[in-house]
Amino acid sequence: MNHWMIFPILLPAVVAPLIVLAIRNDIVLARIFSIGCSVALLMVGGYQFGLASDGVIRTYAIGNWSPPFGIVLVLDRLSATMLLLTAVIGLFVLLYSITGWDNRGRHFHPLFQFQLMGLNGAFLTGDLFNLFVFFEVLLIASYGLMVHGGGGATRIRAGIQYVVMNLTGSSLFLIAIALIYSATGTLNMADLSRKIHETPAATQAILSVGGALLFIVFALKSALFPLHLWLPGTYANAPGPAAALFSIMTKVGVYSIVRLFTLSSVGLEWVLPAALATLMIGSIGVLASRSLGQQASFATLASMGTLFVAISGSNSMALSAGLYYLIHSTLCVAGIFLIVDLVIVKRPGFGDALVESPKFPYQGIIACMFFAFAVALSGVPPLSGFIGKILVLKSTQGFPNWHWIWLILFVTSFVGLVGMARSGSLLFWKCNTTQLDVALFDSNNPSPQVNSIPSPVASSIVLQSVAIGCFFALIAMLSVFASPVSVFMKETAEQLYDSQKYVDSVLGKDK
Repeated sequence: MNHWMIFPILLPAVVAPLIVLAIRNDIVLARIFSIGCSVALLMVGGYQFGLASDGVIRTYAIGNWSPPFGIVLVLDRLSATMLLLTAVIGLFVLLYSITGWDNRGRHFHPLFQFQLMGLNGAFLTGDLFNLFVFFEVLLIASYGLMVHGGGGATRIRAGIQYVVMNLTGSSLFLIAIALIYSATGTLNMADLSRKIHETPAATQAILSVGGALLFIVFALKSALFPLHLWLPGTYANAPGPAAALFSIMTKVGVYSIVRLFTLSSVGLEWVLPAALATLMIGSIGVLASRSLGQQASFATLASMGTLFVAISGSNSMALSAGLYYLIHSTLCVAGIFLIVDLVIVKRPGFGDALVESPKFPYQGIIACMFFAFAVALSGVPPLSGFIGKILVLKSTQGFPNWHWIWLILFVTSFVGLVGMARSGSLLFWKCNTTQLDVALFDSNNPSPQVNSIPSPVASSIVLQSVAIGCFFALIAMLSVFASPVSVFMKETAEQLYDSQKYVDSVLGKDK
């Protein structure tokens, strides 16, 4: 067996309690261990991505218990891509966080590593129950990150809403697992793919209810209409680095839908109306937002709608377009939330409110970064957002009433662009000539509160800009190497729809 497969789960599971138990009072050592762990995860993620590129599906039976009876990890092109993307997001967000956010509350680094552990486990697991376990690990860590550093009543209220929604989803998840197990006698995904078509007619109704509940849970995690209400408030009020890391968390729901419904050979054409509704609500929210954090949250929602438009095609061409757009949108959302945090820090008294304000420190640098990500997020050429939307448009040509889908995608892209242009104008162009008092940014002075959320003390703009710049560099590379990435995503989608190959790799051809 390839023992490196368990490394993305095992390493953060060891480092997180080590930081809590041994070095919780030494922020420098905590940063060193946390960054070292994240760099190692990136290296292992790159190695496993290279392994998976040959198209072979690899398995790891924990405890050497043969599936479907034991816990099994599965590495294919999709899981390897998500592991690498998680490692990239985690490392760059962590680089931004060590400039001050990690020191605003206790246990930031253990929570951060536990969330990486949960994400990696969700992408690697081969059975439903352990998918639930890793869901809970990453959600519990996200609860702590959501309220990290305290905050006012707005953040606490948003955090409570986030917890209640996810606890409801977790309860439904358990009920769905129980129903599916009672109908099929298995929770192993490969075994389930085989037995789902052999289920007696008497238990088909139970299996159908379990499958419907599973989709509801994953749609809730993905913020698909009408289960999207939690996302704008949660992301807008979360600390900037936490919201940036959450950009990959919503993709766990998307991953789970793609994984389970391709294995079960169930079409998702009926998802299209909800996807279009999500896209329209997100775009309207971008235009109507009163703060940059709200706008970034609604832009995230719109990107999820675009992603589900592609996934609803239920064919390899549409799915490959969706996977390309998934990578792009995750990088964009992570970067834009870090920019939101920079704006809050550098505009004391105004925060991220979309109102005119005096000029503030590093305004030119932040404006350039915002412009770059606004162009990428809105789908303006030549960046990967434009390429991703072209791929999505092309993949929908075979849909019924495809011209209406094109119209909605074009209109919502234009609305999003107008909303971003309005924000940039208010924040960076229509500024008073008066310079904000530099003393406000002195680390010895307390920072004013913005929207009842205290800003961190001033920190190095260099490392913050490097972290954000790395995200944009990856977006640029995704644009330059769009052709080979698209080919790889096409091969990934074809591998996903070859469910028999997955079953044979996990269970063996003789089972």
